[in-house]
Amino acid sequence: MFAGGLGIKLDHMKDQKWEITILALGGTLFSTAFVGIVLWWVCQLIGLSFDFIYCLLFGALISPTDPIAVLAIVKKLKAPKRIAIQIEGESLFNDGFGLIIFITIFSIAFATGEPTAASVSMLFLHEAIGGILYGLLLGLFFHYLISATDDSSMELLLTIGIPTGGYVFANALGVSGPLAMVVTGIMIGNWTRLKGFSQESKEKLDHFWVLVDEFLNGVLFLLIGLTMLQFVFHLEDAVVVLIAIPIVLTARYLSVKLSYIGFNRFRSYNPYSVAILTWGGLRGGLALAMAMSIPSGIMVLPEKNIDVREIILVMTYGVVFFSILVQGSTIIPIINKAKIWQKKNQES
Repeated sequence: MFAGGLGIKLDHMKDQKWEITILALGGTLFSTAFVGIVLWWVCQLIGLSFDFIYCLLFGALISPTDPIAVLAIVKKLKAPKRIAIQIEGESLFNDGFGLIIFITIFSIAFATGEPTAASVSMLFLHEAIGGILYGLLLGLFFHYLISATDDSSMELLLTIGIPTGGYVFANALGVSGPLAMVVTGIMIGNWTRLKGFSQESKEKLDHFWVLVDEFLNGVLFLLIGLTMLQFVFHLEDAVVVLIAIPIVLTARYLSVKLSYIGFNRFRSYNPYSVAILTWGGLRGGLALAMAMSIPSGIMVLPEKNIDVREIILVMTYGVVFFSILVQGSTIIPIINKAKIWQKKNQES
């Protein structure tokens, strides 16, 4: 998330700030609620005793998009600028916001005491507002550290300290680490890049963090694959995966479509925008990392030794697998159609 924040160009996003905000905040909330309600209803129909709070928990972790792969395709194919900016901006901000929703629901689902509306609201505000403020202070601190040296190696090493030491300290404070990383990344990428880095470091910064980001994503997927080897799979696992994929896709489509109904009142958009944002809303490492954090031992089907963690992890893995392999490999024709429409519209 820090690496993604580094790549955000605020000047490019000014024109899309309201669209990105609504998609990232409103879209994530809508998708979380829709997935939770529909998944719970379907589970009741098939006789699977899956509590509503756990359905909402799955909705919270699967709603944020992580379109790293499709963003590379969008840039390579030179997709319409507005669409590319919306995908990039939404994916970064809804990751942080989605994680806050997940932590809030997680605290309710696994709390030892009885949660209240006041305690849940305070937790949410502490995570969100605290994460933003902490990110601003962290960005300011590292801006001055980086500006104080002209050694390119030292400047790059200092950026590593932000998502490592900075994230650990965020957890100690109880604020949202991912949201803080996005805020700090934006500050370093837009302010420090211009005023604090040497010319050599400016050229190396993006290449360095792309390499680190891809390597760590690969390690995460490897660890998740090793975790999946520990499972004894059941028929119910296959059933919930087949249920989860269309529910998540429908939630994504509705959240984007409803947002665009409002957007179209104020300006015109490429007619393929909804399709690209829906089909290009890939899920990835963050969703899997959140699923892995769920504790085991809370049984759904005790006679088959199936617990909440297994069901949520299997559903998450199925949705991520489908989105990367199927959605990621079939979005190119939609982008090409959007480019053709854009070209014709400009010519006319």
